[in-house]
Amino acid sequence: MTRWGILATGHIAGRFAEDLRLLPGAELVAVGSRTPKSAELFAARHGVPRAYGSWAELAADPDLDVIYVATPHAAHHEATMTCLAGDKAVLVEKPCTLDLATSTELVETARARGVFLMEAMWMRTNPLILRVVELIAAGAIGDVTSVRADFGAAGPFPPEHRMRARTLGGGALLDLGVYPLSLAHLLLGVPQHVHAWAKLGPEGVDENTGMVLGWDSGAVATLSCGMVGATGITASITGTTGRIDLPEPFYRPGSALLHRLGAEPETIPADLTGGGYQHEAVEVQRCLAAGLTESPLVPHAATLEVMALLDGIRERIGVSYA
Repeated sequence: MTRWGILATGHIAGRFAEDLRLLPGAELVAVGSRTPKSAELFAARHGVPRAYGSWAELAADPDLDVIYVATPHAAHHEATMTCLAGDKAVLVEKPCTLDLATSTELVETARARGVFLMEAMWMRTNPLILRVVELIAAGAIGDVTSVRADFGAAGPFPPEHRMRARTLGGGALLDLGVYPLSLAHLLLGVPQHVHAWAKLGPEGVDENTGMVLGWDSGAVATLSCGMVGATGITASITGTTGRIDLPEPFYRPGSALLHRLGAEPETIPADLTGGGYQHEAVEVQRCLAAGLTESPLVPHAATLEVMALLDGIRERIGVSYA
């Protein structure tokens, strides 16, 4: 049995708690928040035995195997460092932190302590996405030549909302753009060429962002994210002998459509049981049972490479965080 704790009590924490119920061998035993009241309300809502009014108390619980950090981006570093100091395995929401330097510190701390750490980029543990990666590796569409993906939300979001507040790591890029960027990275690795443009809002964070990535192989990726209009949230992966289309939402699609040159399109279905968060929890539990300190599906190197790309894009579009 893997004994879970959840740090934070917001919407994503609640969805993760519900998905944990679907997993054999998973038990949610504790929740921690900055205030006792918030933790107690969450515990009552989700049937969690223990509620702590501080992150440190949660991290010190001797009966926990792993903690899921579900705070807004700006608190990921502090919260995860608190958990690692308590020698607790950590699944930390994406993006890992606000920048490469602090993400690197988390990885180095986890490695030094011999503690498991994984970024909760759930797309990389989704069974259908993994099937798409397998098909591409097997040559189903030939060599990948282009990736197109978008993720835009309509809003509007008030200035104090985490999407707009600069102190909370706001902006479309870190919250939404990390998905298209991670998909391109998953399929093609680190690009050799990066171009980006964005319209910034009055808070100094990006409202609408476009990215073009290039690889020396000749492959390109055209990616976009925004919080000023609801896009299709779709993706398309083109190769020399075919194409794979991912419908909305591409990071957790209900199916994929495989177009092979000269053949009828093939539909690849997905099992959409639960909210989709259970797959990352399954991977964490598999790794812990095997004695691993990082996941081969979401390795530390991938987390740091994507963070480096996010840093570079923010520099190009003029977004910085205190």
